[in-house]
Amino acid sequence: MTLAHPRKAAPVTDAPIYLDYQATTPLDRRALDAMLPFLQEEFGNPHSIQHGFGRKAEAAVEQARANIADLIGADPREIVFTSGATEANNLAIIGAARFRARMGDGVKRVLVFAFEHKCVLEAARSLSDEGFTVETLPVTADGFADLTALEAALKTPTSLVCLMAANNEIGVIQPVAEAAQLTRAAGALLHVDAAQAVGKFPLDATALGIDLMSISGHKMYGPKGMGALFVRRRPRARLLPLFHGGGQERGLRSGTLPPPLIVGFGAAARIAAAELDAESKRLERLSLLFRETLKTSGAIFTVNGALTPRLAGNLNIAFKDAPALDVMAAAPHIAVATGSACSSASVEPSYVLSALGLSPEVAATSLRIGFGRQTTEAEVVAAAKALAAAAGQAARPDAAA
Repeated sequence: MTLAHPRKAAPVTDAPIYLDYQATTPLDRRALDAMLPFLQEEFGNPHSIQHGFGRKAEAAVEQARANIADLIGADPREIVFTSGATEANNLAIIGAARFRARMGDGVKRVLVFAFEHKCVLEAARSLSDEGFTVETLPVTADGFADLTALEAALKTPTSLVCLMAANNEIGVIQPVAEAAQLTRAAGALLHVDAAQAVGKFPLDATALGIDLMSISGHKMYGPKGMGALFVRRRPRARLLPLFHGGGQERGLRSGTLPPPLIVGFGAAARIAAAELDAESKRLERLSLLFRETLKTSGAIFTVNGALTPRLAGNLNIAFKDAPALDVMAAAPHIAVATGSACSSASVEPSYVLSALGLSPEVAATSLRIGFGRQTTEAEVVAAAKALAAAAGQAARPDAAA
């Protein structure tokens, strides 16, 4: 979450540089161009297939569905459109857990890892009110899911395991295939929150053995307000819907679909598939350039979480003895983020960094830095120099060595 510092920021004299691509990505112009006709003249309801207006909208929706399925190695019939990854996560977790409890063998146990996104943790916790047991599993100091703990936990009958594909704060890519093997052997389903992952590195839901996978449009240069849930057909993952209506999306997500958003989402998926390899390599070079520039600029820092495998566009950096909020205040033209949750009364350490075993003091010096499609080498060098200078300015002289 990007935070505003309580102190009055210095006047902005430098051009703004956006390095918060894990929070959101700009809508790709090509995706916007694909959307525009469906915001204007092509306004048909995709469910009104009795006439040409509706059939044209339906065809566009189904083409987008196919684009998204192609990106993740799925069958188009396995893609359920939602309003975003938060809804997809809730549908997957609550829907799958309720189905097994009510129509299966009555098992009511869900496992989540400690660094999952808040919407995953809260969706799982909400099941406690329905008599489910929800257990939180540990992660390693390098930022990986602890599979030994998962294997031990699965000795007790479990309905669902939740493991994200790549962490939204530290960017570490998770051992999804190995988790899927353990989960399937235990007779449970595996749900993967892939909001940060899809379109960033190759991710084949079928080959990996994933049962349910959530996707976000605005994390991959598509429109906000659009997402999808992959629901495996063979062997079939079964869900109960969260709400009811006209039975759209195979009865799992009723409501009129929005063709403009879906078309933009599908275009973003098609673009990502075509450019993924080249863009990933470019972002890796930018990440290395950023770290090297920090070093040559005199910054003292560590990278939180393993450097590999990691999202190519992600760094989570702790500047020695320099509170992150003070660094941000000293370089207000650099758009970066912390993982802290703040209120008017207090600033709490990131629960993700705490799960890695980092002290509150180190967590408070940590910034999430995200590079993306529009980031240039010149911006990376300028941002690294500015943040290095800001960290030097913010460093507390009385901090422990």
